[in-house]
Amino acid sequence: MSFQLRREEMLDVADLAVMLEESPGRAAQAILLAAGEGEVEAQALLGQILLDGRGIAQDQPLALRWFGIAAGRGHLMARNMLGRCHEHGWGCGADASMAAQHYRIAAEAGLDWAMYNLANLLATGRGIAQNQEQALELYRRAAESGHAKSMNLLGRYLEEGQHCPQDLRAASEWYRCAAESGDFRGQFSHAALLAEAGQIEDALGWLGKALVAGNEKFLRVAGESLMTAGHPRIRAMGEAYRMRLSSLINV
Repeated sequence: MSFQLRREEMLDVADLAVMLEESPGRAAQAILLAAGEGEVEAQALLGQILLDGRGIAQDQPLALRWFGIAAGRGHLMARNMLGRCHEHGWGCGADASMAAQHYRIAAEAGLDWAMYNLANLLATGRGIAQNQEQALELYRRAAESGHAKSMNLLGRYLEEGQHCPQDLRAASEWYRCAAESGDFRGQFSHAALLAEAGQIEDALGWLGKALVAGNEKFLRVAGESLMTAGHPRIRAMGEAYRMRLSSLINV
């Protein structure tokens, strides 16, 4: 099926993401037109839909090219996505060192996702010299700007006293913020501390939210840990995680 989109039907770039949910093919044509007209937001979005194969045939090398065009015009998320492509080998050879360079540019310009991604490389020493202190600082900056995954990781550093003084109260607060922001790992972390404090009903509620949102890797690891919990209702949640994992694998 082909789509013919008249110029007067072109949507504002801000509307394109909404259109993707309702009519991916038609939205892809609108994005192509807007990108060709030089709309930098559309150029970055075109890179994303090409990467995902959403409404358009998947083409990772072409996605990389469009991310590069948008990044060259100062689009920070496109710069971050260039880093992702180089880190994971999407449309190019995997190169964590190159990924770190792109992440650093976007992180220094204030993009929270780039701070998080660069921190991950620093924490593990992939493509860049390992530096846990710098990683922690980047997680902190991203968390303070509202990045949910970074909130959870900052909480972990504070809970365990890794490369910073242990602060269980601050850890609990960051876990709560991550959970309320929708991060499933943050929801699990928050639930763990609630369970330790004897707040079983609240803990089960957050475990249920994490169960719905979690990916396969998370469900496998989290489910195994829940199976060894002291409280029987928490252990029962471990079985729910196992069943949810099974359903995802068998889809």
